[in-house]
Amino acid sequence: MAVTTNPFPPIKIGIVSVSDRASTGIYMDKGVPSLQNWLNRALKNPLQFEPRLIPDEQTAISNTLIELVDAGCALVLTTGGTGPALRDVTPEATLAIAHKVMPGFGEQMRQISLNFVPTAILSRQVAVIRHQTLIINLPGQPKSIAETLEGLRDADGKTVVPGIFAAVPYCIDLIGGPYIETQEAVCQAFRPKTAIRTFG
Repeated sequence: MAVTTNPFPPIKIGIVSVSDRASTGIYMDKGVPSLQNWLNRALKNPLQFEPRLIPDEQTAISNTLIELVDAGCALVLTTGGTGPALRDVTPEATLAIAHKVMPGFGEQMRQISLNFVPTAILSRQVAVIRHQTLIINLPGQPKSIAETLEGLRDADGKTVVPGIFAAVPYCIDLIGGPYIETQEAVCQAFRPKTAIRTFG
């Protein structure tokens, strides 16, 4: 019996859920499971997750992001702590360890969320690059996470507003990371024709 091997390169992804209450066990964290589920559906590559559940402490968040970058994660996704509340410091912690800021990701996330709630303008998500790792702050709610990653579709399933993940694989290409291939039914990655590789 032939064994089918995955032709795509493996990817290590850091997932950080930032929540005072979930990190102390007051309620169950939904951020890490939601992200893992979405990534398993969306990507063709073999995935290795580095999950973290931490409180809303700026130094702890920054240190965790540095740790995940140093551990070889090509992508780090955070969820939680991006609003205007006093304890929401994820963007500050992310910007503090950045080598480059990628403002388009935050702009697009807010644009998508504004189709659902006017309070999307209160979201402060940022995306940055540190060394060869892309770090993106995502919303805290599982439904909002999927919406911002996938984008908006009409009744026929056609993309109306692209999700942010469509740009993630090419961004990681450009900073020297592994080649990421997506499942088109979930999220179609965009690359210039000259950047497309074939595997198999």
